[in-house]
Amino acid sequence: MADFELNELKSEMAADLLPDGPRSARDLEAVYDIPVQVSAVLGKATMQVNQLLKLGRGAVVELDRKVGEAIDIYVNNRLVARGEVVVVEDRLGVTMTEIIKTDRS
Repeated sequence: MADFELNELKSEMAADLLPDGPRSARDLEAVYDIPVQVSAVLGKATMQVNQLLKLGRGAVVELDRKVGEAIDIYVNNRLVARGEVVVVEDRLGVTMTEIIKTDRS
């Protein structure tokens, strides 16, 4: 992820946290240690409870996304970006490819 994208995301989040928008880095120091939940959603599926109960080991649930399609990245249940799944050593990760701008008026 490029620096400008990270700074853009910080600015958007700061605008939500401070009523008059971001003023300076010092104004944000109080919120730097607040934990947030970050979720990367590969896709979604809808099914009936009886279908869910029939699933067992090895069952495949088809998602609403195609191979190679961007995944959604949420911060505290708010869509903030889209990205791609990457492998970092022996773990999965996400690289942001697009910051989602929302009009919060």
